[in-house]
Amino acid sequence: MTESTAPLSPGIEDEPKLISAAQRDPAEFTALYDRYFRPVYRYLYSRVGSVPEAEDLTAQTFLAALEALPRYRHRGRFAAWLFTIARNKIRDHYRHSSPSASLDENRADQAEDPLTQVTRSDQLEQLLELVRGLNEGEQELIRLRCVAGLSFAEIGASLGRKEEAVKKAYYRLVARLQRQLEVDHD
Repeated sequence: MTESTAPLSPGIEDEPKLISAAQRDPAEFTALYDRYFRPVYRYLYSRVGSVPEAEDLTAQTFLAALEALPRYRHRGRFAAWLFTIARNKIRDHYRHSSPSASLDENRADQAEDPLTQVTRSDQLEQLLELVRGLNEGEQELIRLRCVAGLSFAEIGASLGRKEEAVKKAYYRLVARLQRQLEVDHD
């Protein structure tokens, strides 16, 4: 798994200490911000498709988290709590504007020959088109796993579902998308 899609869990054992320190001294919140900024930003960008809006929503998310942190009780699901705040910010955003969500292509430009780049670009466009055709719940599952990099346990906690149910739904969804891509290539 690459850094951009790896679950947030590695290094999580120090999280209770970071949370406790931030609850005592808001300046210590920086460590949590640094750990979760990129996944939260990528997730929000995947929802709004606009850098300024994603930046604004990311700032709103972390401000709300900092304000609510004194009431937070750590139960091993900080990422789920934080992404619930981000999801609520998205809901607020769409209540006050027209939706224009798009999935972030979320890939680094690689030094490949032009034919390979075109082929990858075409395949990515086909995949993005298939994902856009999914219902909102399925798109959210893809965003939380692939864009935000949450573990199945974190996604389950964020969505109020069991980890195993999330895992099954995700793998079924991926298999369905794979089949659809294969049919499109034949």
